[in-house]
Amino acid sequence: MMMTTDSGSEQAPPDEKLQAEMGAFIAEMSKTGVLLATGGLEPHGTRIASSGGKVTVTDGPFAEAKESVVGFALIEVRTREEAIELSRRFWAIVGDGEGVIKQVFGPEDPFPEG
Repeated sequence: MMMTTDSGSEQAPPDEKLQAEMGAFIAEMSKTGVLLATGGLEPHGTRIASSGGKVTVTDGPFAEAKESVVGFALIEVRTREEAIELSRRFWAIVGDGEGVIKQVFGPEDPFPEG
């Protein structure tokens, strides 16, 4: 899963060129079967915590908002290097920002080694 995080600064809305480039990138990944899902996430969210049998619900925003995930792309690739290359292509299109790549483990391998 490739995730984009909140940079903490206001960003201008995407222009037509960026929208076209991103549309072509998404279409290419969809056509090749690499892209399984993508979307944006609300920046503030709701935190759920459980401790000692008590569940606490707290609405955002939270102080560490710079670390919150605001967008994602669920991809299926053979190697971490392929995921990194797709992420490089994404950031070449959108410009400045930060993100995280994490492997998603499915029900067939819930406890991977290593």
